[in-house]
Amino acid sequence: MQTSTMINNQTKTNGFILSSVSLGLNTFASFISGIIFLIIMYHLCYNHVKREDKITVVLCAHIYLAILINALMLISMNIRSMLGDLYSQSFDSSWCIVSGYLAIVMLGMLYMTFVNQAFYRLIRIVYSQNRWFQSLKLYIILPVIEIIVVTCILLCVLIPLNGVTYFPNDYFCYPIYTNIPGILSAAVVAYICPFCCILFIYMRITRFIHRQGNIQTLVIKQRQVRDLLIIRRILIIVSLLLILGIPAMTLIFMFIITGEEYPLLARIVFLPVSVSEAGLSIALLFCIPQLKNIVLNLRIIRKVMPVNQVVQGTVQMNTIAGTQ
Repeated sequence: MQTSTMINNQTKTNGFILSSVSLGLNTFASFISGIIFLIIMYHLCYNHVKREDKITVVLCAHIYLAILINALMLISMNIRSMLGDLYSQSFDSSWCIVSGYLAIVMLGMLYMTFVNQAFYRLIRIVYSQNRWFQSLKLYIILPVIEIIVVTCILLCVLIPLNGVTYFPNDYFCYPIYTNIPGILSAAVVAYICPFCCILFIYMRITRFIHRQGNIQTLVIKQRQVRDLLIIRRILIIVSLLLILGIPAMTLIFMFIITGEEYPLLARIVFLPVSVSEAGLSIALLFCIPQLKNIVLNLRIIRKVMPVNQVVQGTVQMNTIAGTQ
């Protein structure tokens, strides 16, 4: 009995540490993504973005908004887990179940924002003559359509399977890993299908650029080299998302094979997600030139404004002195 209590207390301590680390990472991700999202919206609202870059910047805004929402939802889960560990407080409610469904939908939408980014690059590079798919309005409306479709698919799959349940040891709601049909269905819709679409699209773009390399003008070649470099950087980010999800998938498949559920499985699964979102919020700045230029331009504006004010003040003083 004492051994059981010690194991239980040790498990709670480990769980509290995992939740604390995840909370720090998610707080960082939400802070950075929130700031960058506001910077992007500022530039879009005041027309500080070049016309040819607007779609790319809007797609970046969608990505950062998705990161922000996912990070805030994970923060809510982390806080509930920590309060539960400290005070054994239960959060089992209908709202908890709703938040569990919403969390898996928003995770799927995070990957769909990368699908949209890849699709736009496919149209711009491979099917550049198709102007309808290069419309700014299309990419503004597209996430709304996607979230409706993803929500309908996930709800139709998970609700009959009772996919989202309350985790009494983790104090939040999410698709339970012991429900194998439910968790595999959610993984296919929210994770595997979007990731496969991203890989297929970028493979298609890469093949097209290599095939067209010998018959294009120098200007187009330079543009394609730049696009290929950006695509490689984005693929590194997407690959990072896949690699960081491997521990979670490994533990789930171990449970399927052995039938033994690790007490902290849910918190271990969410830790790599927190790491990826925190890293993603920074890495995108260095992988998308349009986004990097926007952030740098804001810094330049802040540095130039005081200088301009000083110059104007000097001119005014000289004018006054001259008139005297």
